[in-house]
Amino acid sequence: MSQIQELYRVAGLPVFQNVVYPTAEEARDCPRGDMRLVQDLKTGLIFNADFDPSRVDYDADYQNEQAVSGSFRAHLDRVTEIIRGHFESMDLIEVGCGKGWFLRHLRESGFTVTGLDPTYEGDDPGIRKEYFGPATGLRGDALILRHVLEHIPDPVAFLEHLCESNGGKGLIYIEVPCFDWIMEHRSWFDVFYEHVNYFRLSDFHRIFGRVLESGRVFGEQYLYVVADLSSVMTPAMVDMVDFPEDFAAGIESSVSRLREGRSAIWGGSSKGVIFSLMAERAGVAVDQVFDINPVKQGRYLPATGIEVKNPERVFELLEPGSNLCVMNSNYLEEIRAMTRNQYRLIAIDQL
Repeated sequence: MSQIQELYRVAGLPVFQNVVYPTAEEARDCPRGDMRLVQDLKTGLIFNADFDPSRVDYDADYQNEQAVSGSFRAHLDRVTEIIRGHFESMDLIEVGCGKGWFLRHLRESGFTVTGLDPTYEGDDPGIRKEYFGPATGLRGDALILRHVLEHIPDPVAFLEHLCESNGGKGLIYIEVPCFDWIMEHRSWFDVFYEHVNYFRLSDFHRIFGRVLESGRVFGEQYLYVVADLSSVMTPAMVDMVDFPEDFAAGIESSVSRLREGRSAIWGGSSKGVIFSLMAERAGVAVDQVFDINPVKQGRYLPATGIEVKNPERVFELLEPGSNLCVMNSNYLEEIRAMTRNQYRLIAIDQL
């Protein structure tokens, strides 16, 4: 009897969505992998059964900083208040701190925090360019784990490793994409190769014996949990995932918007990468991609090789009244203001 239930399958996804390339040719030749999304019938956890960890190496070229957006910074303010409610006056360790924006934000908010991330590019003495483990010699009262666990094969073993590395104790704040939201919104553009795991809130209530707080944030697209790290355990299967049969049906209706005149999207990160790839497979070439992250501008999206443009050029490259597909509705008002309300904004995740 099979120990997994297959939910969804898609082939040839870029291994990384958040690596942009210096040339269109290199971008189109990027490494690719297949997605076979399954549910483990013993643990109830959801993951990509075709994931190959040897193909995934996070280095300085990995660019996933979202804090250039005011809307996202507002989300981080909300996260900071959740953390304050449980971790006030504690020594914190942020595992996988990326480029360090949130770590600096925590410091400015009065927290004592050390960061670890091999992709870090700066010279902050409080951030180590390495992975957290016993050899670091670090111990914290609490750990911060934002948008890391979805990238880790065997997430329960990883949490057990964090617990051991932290001396067998401590609290933890975890934030990951919400799989329930992805299913509810038929968000096919939120299924990525580099995300090996897909979590529901109920999963964390089975992974931890003691949960202090949990919920959804960022327009319910993310879920979070504050838990006792020492209570981590292997979860037991409780409920089968009711995966929607029409999950990918929205690809054609979404892409059809790009056939109505110039095809332009706002958002050159993960969602935009998958959306533009599926558009190409449906026979529609995306004309323009805009993103406010300066690190992405002038470089090329994986798989399609589309150049990412500075949003300041939107008025030069896109006629007023054109459709502009927005990859994330959380940014709608911010984009409306930046584009002076001159375009028809289409929130892809609200179709």
